[in-house]
Amino acid sequence: MDLAGRPRNGQPQNDAEDDEPGVLFQLPSGAKNYITPNGYRKLKEELDHLWKVERPALVKTITWAASNGDRSENGDYIYGKKRLREIDRRVRFLRKRMELAEVVDPAQRGECDQVFFGATVTVCDDSGCENIYSIVGVDEADVGSGLISWVSPLARTLLKLREGEVAVLRTPVGVQELEILSVRYCELG
Repeated sequence: MDLAGRPRNGQPQNDAEDDEPGVLFQLPSGAKNYITPNGYRKLKEELDHLWKVERPALVKTITWAASNGDRSENGDYIYGKKRLREIDRRVRFLRKRMELAEVVDPAQRGECDQVFFGATVTVCDDSGCENIYSIVGVDEADVGSGLISWVSPLARTLLKLREGEVAVLRTPVGVQELEILSVRYCELG
């Protein structure tokens, strides 16, 4: 796994409980599916779009394609059925994740200098380079945007530390020290 919690080879980790093959982040066994309100809203928007917009339009296309005769060489029909299975798989996955989600609003934490779920943390590495990370749920992590999963090695190293403390992050290339410059709790979005 890389520092953000993704498998090194970019391949998903298989989990017998999850129905979604493209999931890069998995929850540890028995862990709660923490998510921010913004992350939950995005999952709901994706689910609504798939279920209320994409799927009905695709069903119409498949019905039309099926009425054209021979289905064995009908590209619209074959592709439509394949895409419908993909949508249905994603819908099942999203419903399950939302059902298991525990929404935690970082803005409700108030003033706190200790790192917990939902914190936006500014760190400074050995070379003096500053980075800002927000610790979020596995379903909303996006390293390119500074959103790291709370189960990632980096987040787990930072959790429970306070402003001014130094985190020791062990990586495949060696040990890196990260000084925590600031901890904020605000609405992510």
